[in-house]
Amino acid sequence: MKRSVIIIIAIVALIAIWTTSAYNGLVTMDENVSNKWSNVETQYQRRADLIPNLVSTVKGYATHEKETLEGVIEARSKATQIKIDAKDLTPEKLAQYQKAQGDVTSALGKLMAIAESYPDLKANQNFLELQAQLEGTENRITVARKNFNDAAQSYNTAIRHFPKNIFAGLLGFDKHNYFQAAEGTETAPKVQF
Repeated sequence: MKRSVIIIIAIVALIAIWTTSAYNGLVTMDENVSNKWSNVETQYQRRADLIPNLVSTVKGYATHEKETLEGVIEARSKATQIKIDAKDLTPEKLAQYQKAQGDVTSALGKLMAIAESYPDLKANQNFLELQAQLEGTENRITVARKNFNDAAQSYNTAIRHFPKNIFAGLLGFDKHNYFQAAEGTETAPKVQF
């Protein structure tokens, strides 16, 4: 009788240790995804913070390009108004966020195209420095998005493996969504001379 009680206690203790370990592991992975999402938002905010300086620099040279400058400012404004909590990254909200950021990217592309028409602007040290910072920020955004997707993949894989999938389902660990490529990026742009 004593031996069976000891075996039952040992089994219960092992299950408790495994459950605690599994839960803590999933919490750690979920927090890692949240952290990576914060890094994505930080890089987009860095880009948004650079835009007013870039627009001001271009404005002095390209005064008649008012429509493009206003488009950049408007896109930035819309993008900075969208806030998403890492715990609430639904596909719809993530798509809305990505569209707003894509609009900023498009507006910045138009702004850079205008800059090509102004040789004095292209030689301006402030503009060159801001352009380099913006390019660096775009690279950081790409890395942050990749890191977020990697963390989401690890977490999603963990909550789908048996037997953690049962445990994860009971405790409300839901799948995280991924950043997807923007619409139209699967088609290579046509270059014509």
